[in-house]
Amino acid sequence: MSPRVPFRRPALIALAVAFALAGAAALPAFAADAPQAAAKAGTQVETKAQTLDRLYEAYWEETLKLNPLQATFQGDPRYNDQLPNFLTAEFRKQGHDFTVRWLEKIEAIGPEGLSGQDRLSYDIFVKNAKDSLEGERFPGYLMPMNQFTNLAGFAAQLGSGTGPQPFKTVKDYDDWRARGRQVPAILDQAIANMREGMRAGVVQPKALMVKVLPQLDALTSDDPEKTLFWGPIKNMPAGFSDADKARITAEYRTMIAQEIMPAFKRMRAFIATDYLPACRDSAGMGDLPDGKAWYAFNAYQSMSIRRSPEEVHRIGLAEVARIHGEMRKVMAQVGFKGTLQEFFHVLNTDKKFEFASEEALLAHYRGIEAKLEPGLKREFNLMPKAGFEIRPVEAFRAQSAAGGEYQSPSEDGSRPGIFYVNTYDLPSRKTWDSEDLFLHEAKPGHHFQIAIQQELTGIPKFRRFGGETAFTEGWGLYSETIGKELGLLDEPYSYVGMLQNELWRAIRLVVDTGFHSKGWTRDQVIAYMRENSAVSEVDAVAEAERYMAIPGQALAYKTGQMKITELRARAEKALGDRFDVRAFHDEILKDGSVPLDILDAKVDRWIEGQKKP
Repeated sequence: MSPRVPFRRPALIALAVAFALAGAAALPAFAADAPQAAAKAGTQVETKAQTLDRLYEAYWEETLKLNPLQATFQGDPRYNDQLPNFLTAEFRKQGHDFTVRWLEKIEAIGPEGLSGQDRLSYDIFVKNAKDSLEGERFPGYLMPMNQFTNLAGFAAQLGSGTGPQPFKTVKDYDDWRARGRQVPAILDQAIANMREGMRAGVVQPKALMVKVLPQLDALTSDDPEKTLFWGPIKNMPAGFSDADKARITAEYRTMIAQEIMPAFKRMRAFIATDYLPACRDSAGMGDLPDGKAWYAFNAYQSMSIRRSPEEVHRIGLAEVARIHGEMRKVMAQVGFKGTLQEFFHVLNTDKKFEFASEEALLAHYRGIEAKLEPGLKREFNLMPKAGFEIRPVEAFRAQSAAGGEYQSPSEDGSRPGIFYVNTYDLPSRKTWDSEDLFLHEAKPGHHFQIAIQQELTGIPKFRRFGGETAFTEGWGLYSETIGKELGLLDEPYSYVGMLQNELWRAIRLVVDTGFHSKGWTRDQVIAYMRENSAVSEVDAVAEAERYMAIPGQALAYKTGQMKITELRARAEKALGDRFDVRAFHDEILKDGSVPLDILDAKVDRWIEGQKKP
């Protein structure tokens, strides 16, 4: 139930980590004094790299204790009964102290003499810790709710029995009862924080919060059996004893009816009565206190390189113009005689691009997976071991969800990677968009990059389970651009789908900066998207409001893709006939997600190594 580590994970974990990296308990005593202790015991003194590895392991163990949701998402069940109130001032202070203490410990070891993975881990750890401290000046905790980050909806996903919270044993059921009972305190703290935000002028745009009310309504019922939280009871394992079944059913009924549902109702009443009248009419962060600096920091966090919003805006405009030119070539290929805007209209309205049913849509995506397999084997050496599934987005959140999203597998392999396909408003889900969406969210996009990263051995867990948004989303968008190499996008309209989605990411550079650094209105942004792409009205509204809800995140995609594409071109030029695309893809993926400046230097070293006989 808190925001995430810097890289994009699915909506479920979107709430689960940014607050989470903040807390801390006491560090195990062995960690800081490991070399000295070894020497006293007469054993071999640890190397600097070994000491750091030990510290990183202790750091991650402490992180999981403080952020039990992170443990749950990676399949570690030890803390499935715990849920700290991450919205309190005490938790934020704990998080600050945690970050300062760990940064001091790692910097005390220093980078001198480190190389390879050891230097990579050190640089990433220090950078992330310093970034975390830099971001503490911005009070995001005063705006904990919007249509994209809905604490009540996240709790419902956890407690529905279909998310990462397990419901296989009696202990699993008791764990969720203990964790679920903490939900009301977090929602009440969110209300308190939003009241503080109202006094400080740090409030959400009204256009976002009106969308939260129907979300809460869909989750709330006076009958526990009509809520998502009843799912585990309906699907209780047959092997439970009658006594356990009776006890668990009674306890869940009480928890849902007397604790969780009243908290949902309190939140709904507060938003409708008190918060909405205080919300701002503006869309961007510029109207918030220190809003321009806040947005510039968000942009940096997302891109992992420092670029001014003005520079990003200019890059976006240039990319929009370039991709429009590519699309006009396809229009000529298919014999379309109208304007680009008329072509977009056909893409959006011609019924030949629609799916007949949800079942047909899902079957189509499964067919894409089968068609793609030969190309993946040809272009990749590294592939994930984790399983993979395609599922529809749950109905209660589908209206505000993206067209597709990926949920990473659990560490132990018990939960596969999941590609969620949105089937809401079926006519708006186009056949020309499907291959491209699969390439990005599933294979070889997020499923390859995230699952391979989690399966890496020999790197610290903060790297296995963390990462950089620009790298992860950049890889996803790069995966779209190589679709033809992989055997997809062979039909002109499917290729237009790739161009449309690359165009969409370029447009994000324009409109995200437009919102938050140039004062564009919601209507201006929607109009720009509609005029310059084939996006439907439904998707344009949802995407515009997403950029309002998570400022800066949308900049990561095109920034990361342009860097990976640039590095490939650099390698092809430098290596000529010795360039092997499989080896290049290995180099990009084999170390997990890294900041873009570190990636640049890493690939340069790889290129030099490839030149040697």
